[in-house]
Amino acid sequence: MSDAMIGAVGIAGLLVLIAANMHIGIALMLVSYVGLIALIGPDAAWGMLEVVPFSFISNWTLSSVPMFVFMGYICFHANLTRGLFDAARLWLARLPGGLAIASVFGCSGFAAVTGSSVACAAAMGKVAVPEMMRNNYDGSLAAGTVAAAGTIGALIPPSILLIVFGVVAQVSITDLFLGGIGAGVATAIAYIAVILLRVTLKPSLAPRITEEVSWSDKFSALKGAMPVLLLIIGVLGGLFGGLFTATQAGAVGALLAICVAAFERQLNWRVFQNSVTETLSTCGSLFIVTIGASMLTRFLTMSGVGFMISDSVAFLNDQPALLLIGIALIYMLLGMFLEPIGAMLITLPIFLPLVQTAGVDLIWFGVFVAKLLEIGMITPPIGMNVFVLSSTVGKAAPTAMVFRGVLWFFVMDVFLLGLLIAVPGIVLAIPHAF
Repeated sequence: MSDAMIGAVGIAGLLVLIAANMHIGIALMLVSYVGLIALIGPDAAWGMLEVVPFSFISNWTLSSVPMFVFMGYICFHANLTRGLFDAARLWLARLPGGLAIASVFGCSGFAAVTGSSVACAAAMGKVAVPEMMRNNYDGSLAAGTVAAAGTIGALIPPSILLIVFGVVAQVSITDLFLGGIGAGVATAIAYIAVILLRVTLKPSLAPRITEEVSWSDKFSALKGAMPVLLLIIGVLGGLFGGLFTATQAGAVGALLAICVAAFERQLNWRVFQNSVTETLSTCGSLFIVTIGASMLTRFLTMSGVGFMISDSVAFLNDQPALLLIGIALIYMLLGMFLEPIGAMLITLPIFLPLVQTAGVDLIWFGVFVAKLLEIGMITPPIGMNVFVLSSTVGKAAPTAMVFRGVLWFFVMDVFLLGLLIAVPGIVLAIPHAF
């Protein structure tokens, strides 16, 4: 059997194991290790198994991941983000669909302290959806807005997806964060436009709130949002201002989150313990997947499958738009069944050489991939954000209702993908400015 055939059989075996519901990281390592035995023998394969995981996981940049995750869980369990929604609610409630628009603002702010779309959807779902229901908002609009707005967490820095992409693709994390700002803001604006359009066409979806709110109440509400806003400014301001690196920013953010929670008297042993436990669980699973992906990269390189695929689509090198559309379709398909980081790490060893040969900017491509993967978070049949929100809210938002609500935002996301391809400056303008 030729090396390329071994590689092809390995990919087929990987898909079978994933379909059988094996953990993605374990499947990646198992297929890669068995494939390397077939290619270079058991002794050399064992030696690679000893070296590759350590060399990858010891990458200093990866140390920022558990720190940013820990920062997000501290904010989540200490309930620091409630003030973001409350402030946005008082300032925007009288607009058409004002509470839904406030949810988008709240999710955007929460994204800047978590980097996780699932955590964003869960946290805002507890706060925003019941508030909208109390004001007689349509259930699909309320739940769909929060489920979709939660996906902004993968774009607004600090995004865990962008950090992992930067490590794998060996590009600047800071530039990826800067590029994510443009795409994240564009997504938030597009979602607000969807809400305004739906409510304008059918006002009964979101009855107007006529209650008068004094200016003193509005400014008082800003005080409740101030702790998280200061945390965001401290972390991102220091990062983009050059005071510390992306790796150091994670540690600074975690420390600031603890200080803010303590100052707000929301820090106790239960909050700290839950935050540590969930951080360890999340990062442990993540690092197993990244180690498996690094093994798969070696396997595909040594088997020649990556080069074979590159050669088979070489005609697209002069048509990068078609290449990107093809990649987008694959990611949207994978997003229906796989969690985002797993889907990204399985495919990057194949896609990165293709886009580099086609001359696609890797900073732009990283943000583009993050956007694609987050669309998968609201795409049936899996739609992780949808299921998380439905389980958080309970019977008030059945899964089918949430899927109906996110359909409008899914259509807007597809339009945004085309806009990102047509106008790459949406992503690249800020990184190039710095």
